[in-house]
Amino acid sequence: MKIRKLLFSTLCMLALGTAFTACSDNDDPNNDFHDEGSKVTLPHHRAFILNEGTMGANNANISLYAPNKDCDFINDLFFQQNNARLGDTGQSMIEYNDYLYVIVANSKYIARLNTAGVELDRHAFNESEGDPRYMAAEDGYIYLTQYGGKVSKLDAETLDVVATFEGGSNLEGIAECNGKLYVANSYSKTDAGYQYHNEVFVINPQTMQLEKTLTVTVNPNQLVEENDKVFLISFGDYGAVGYTAQMIDPSNNDAVTVLATATSMTAGNGNVYFVNSETDYSHWPETSTTNTFFSYNIATSTLNQTSFLKDAPAELATSSIYSMDVDDEDGNIYIGVTFYSNSNGTIYRFQQDGTFVEKFDCGGQNPKKMVFVD
Repeated sequence: MKIRKLLFSTLCMLALGTAFTACSDNDDPNNDFHDEGSKVTLPHHRAFILNEGTMGANNANISLYAPNKDCDFINDLFFQQNNARLGDTGQSMIEYNDYLYVIVANSKYIARLNTAGVELDRHAFNESEGDPRYMAAEDGYIYLTQYGGKVSKLDAETLDVVATFEGGSNLEGIAECNGKLYVANSYSKTDAGYQYHNEVFVINPQTMQLEKTLTVTVNPNQLVEENDKVFLISFGDYGAVGYTAQMIDPSNNDAVTVLATATSMTAGNGNVYFVNSETDYSHWPETSTTNTFFSYNIATSTLNQTSFLKDAPAELATSSIYSMDVDDEDGNIYIGVTFYSNSNGTIYRFQQDGTFVEKFDCGGQNPKKMVFVD
């Protein structure tokens, strides 16, 4: 009897210890989480990492990271919650009205997930349609760009397509600002090769009609909105015209201002954070990359060429930057680095003032996007 009691006590202690190493309880009746159907307990403040994976490998995933360290890192949370793989090529992810929306480009669908990563709805695009790319959300709708020249307007709750805009060629980034949609018309592929466009469409989201076309640097791609301004990075023609960061000012008749040379960006804290990555391919397959970090203060219209990072690990200066994101709760900056198909990527975390916090494995290949929920 004593042995059985001792064994029972030991098992209880082990169970208790497991509970302490898992996530803290989030059963706060005042929170806005939609965690129905979750197989795991998640922290109050949580970060979802969309890992793009390798095209054709069906290895995109969504991992979970707890910024407050009250939960263990969860590799491929999506699989744990749904008993299914996310699919081929994770392209984009946003949070809207306390739900997650994720685009899986090569698998040609958009899904709505709850705040635990449980899939609720899915809209699949026909094989004849162009791949879905990026999205913005406003007034109960998701606006999604597609290759082939289409912006689809979807009901945010059902993912039913309620209207479309058709125009341009391969549409990439999209941002909503002051009641208008800004859409990058990037390039066309013809028998003669690639034709790079220099257009950003301004679309009325109510009518889904074109209101104007802005002329920008060729091959517009990334778009973000911050403090009633729209920021754009054009990829250039990979020859005479290089990567170019620009600002569109809706309050000044959508005037376009060239800011700097930059290859990627994110926005938060009233700033736009840029990186310019210069890669030397002259000794291919051996390459070398040099990263330059800088920022733009929107309130003062000041471009700060000094790096916004402090005591960053030395390897970050020469790594392949794949993503940058800002946690809007604490202003922390996260920079995702890829090793492409060789291994999982790495995330570097910095405080709002640029102080280095930590680095960690992102749980998959090619960290594409981080979304923060609390």
